[in-house]
Order: sequence, then structure tokens, then C-alpha cells
Amino acid sequence: MSRFWSSVVHRLTPYIPGEQVDIPGLVKLNTNENPYGPSPRALSAMRDAAGGELRKYPDPNGSALKDALAASHGLLRDQVFVGNSSDEVLAHVFQALLNHELPLLSPDISYSFYPTYCSLYGIRHRAVPLNADFEIDVDDYDQPCGAIILANPNAPTGHALSLSRIEALLLAHPEQVVVIDEAYVDFGAESAVTLVGRHDNLLVVQTFSKSRSLAGLRVGFALGHADLIAGLERVKNSFNCYPLGQVALAGAVAAVEDRVYFEQTRAAIIASREQLAAALVELGFQVLPSKANFLFVRHPGHDAAGLAAGLRERAILVRHFRQPRIDQFLRISIGTDADCGKLVAALRHLLG
Repeated sequence: MSRFWSSVVHRLTPYIPGEQVDIPGLVKLNTNENPYGPSPRALSAMRDAAGGELRKYPDPNGSALKDALAASHGLLRDQVFVGNSSDEVLAHVFQALLNHELPLLSPDISYSFYPTYCSLYGIRHRAVPLNADFEIDVDDYDQPCGAIILANPNAPTGHALSLSRIEALLLAHPEQVVVIDEAYVDFGAESAVTLVGRHDNLLVVQTFSKSRSLAGLRVGFALGHADLIAGLERVKNSFNCYPLGQVALAGAVAAVEDRVYFEQTRAAIIASREQLAAALVELGFQVLPSKANFLFVRHPGHDAAGLAAGLRERAILVRHFRQPRIDQFLRISIGTDADCGKLVAALRHLLG
């Protein structure tokens, strides 16, 4: 370790993303990427934006994208924040809204970037265990805290909370910010955006990486009360006042406006998810109910790490977490029906 590192760097345990590897004929089901390409309208808009105007700085406020998102969700521009991926948006959220004297609450099994941000920004953190069915029980959050952050649907489990349970949590914590991270919400869960007008302590974070097939573009956003958004803007403008380039802004606006393509592709992924879940159950897997573009599964007779290794030998990548309580689970992203068919055939062979 470098002697020039700060004490904060020495304490950090960085987030480890899923593998990005180059294997011939790879079936890549490990990083929850959308198997379908971006909207053709988004691709066209990005090509048009990649011209001579790139010599100029982009709009620092991302106004066109904010307006498109506000119109799509029935909000005002000052209720929308945009950033370079939902991870950067979350980084600003942790700095601006979640650093308080009392601890931040989040599930013990969830997006592992949350504790990483807590370590980076010196935020006290308390993990709240999922219940025996790997679900979030909002009653378990009835304890003193500075703020709460939940992924809904939760990752990597895929479980989703109902709007009524989210609203119960908001009502129980009127003096704390509640952040709902909705990276996967478009695959069947109920978005909490409809509650923004009633609860000034709610912030909803979403991404273009999953349901809009733009993981390579890095665009995320947050929706909430104007006071919460103003806090995020203060942090953003103290860090990077030009987070989104012109190409990203143009592509994101077009993706929001192409509602038909969005509905077609997410419906295809939901249908493939249900078909894959049924096939895995037939093979003897326990499959947790999922409202995301992935399944969280385990087989009672086979070690998860062994299955992941066997699939890798067959050029199929899935995600295995070496983490207490879930080390016998695999998280499997939903690919095309052809990809899912290859996975099932390989598993059938591995299971004997």
C-alpha cells in the first residue's frame, strides 16, 4: 500500500463490479445488462449530437433531460436531478442527504455500494437483516436513524416492496430522508415516484442502464422534493458542474421519449424471466420471486460456486456472491430466450 495514501483510502474496501471479459461465444448473464439494444431513436439522436458542437461545453443543468423526465413522471424541473450514472447520483445523495449523527439504515443484503459510500464519506451505518424469506420488512426499520436507503426491487434478491409498505415507512420517519433506489423498478415493481408529491422526505433514484439499455452511456437521475434536489445540486456543482456530455444528454432524452420501444423490450424481458424461472424450478432450483431483470436462485443439492465455475467453463457467466446467508445463491441476469435456453441446457448437464 502506498505511503502517500490518505487514512480514508487505507480504510476503504472498494465495490467489485461483475466481470467484463472477452470470451468467444460468451453468454453474459452476470451484470444485469439489457439483452436488447438501445432505442433506435436514442442511437439516432446520439449520432446527430456527435458533431462539431462537441467543441462546446454541454448544458451544465441538463435542462432538456430534466424536462423530459419531469414530463414523463408528472413532476416539475426543480424536482429532477441528473448525473453521470445512478452511482454518481447516489454518491451525491450520500454526501448531501444521508450523513447525519444517527446511523444510516440499509438492508444487510443489498447493493454493496451502500457500505462503500458510507466508508468513503464517514457515514455511520447500520445493516438491518432481511427476514427469513430474504425480504425487506419495513417494521424492522422502526428504530432511531439519520436516514434510510432501500433498493426496490432489492438487489441481488429481486424482491419488491409494495407502495403501501413504502408509504408506511415514509410516514414512520417524517424527519428522515428515505431513498428508494429503483434501478430495476421497470421490470414489474411499483415505482415510488407517485408518492413524491405527498412526502417531502422521499427521494427516488433511477438509471438508464437497465430498462433503457444504456449502461454504456452512464446516465442516472433522482426525483424528489425541490429542497432535496437543491441539496444535490449544491454538491454536484461543488464537484463537477458538467456531469453529462451532449451525446449522453441527447441519447437519454430520446430514450425517455421512445415509450413504445421501452414498453416492448421490458415486456420481452419480463416474459423471458417468467419462462426461465419455471425452467429452473423444474430443474430443482429454489427461485426467489423477482420483479427485476434477474433471478436469485439456489439448488439444494449443488454448491453454488461449483455451478458458477461449471457454467464459466461452458462460456456462461452468472454472478456468485461469497457473502454470509447468500453464498449458495446465484444471481442470473435475464438474457434473450436463446441465451436462457443455453443456460438451462448447461445446468441440466451440470446437474446430471
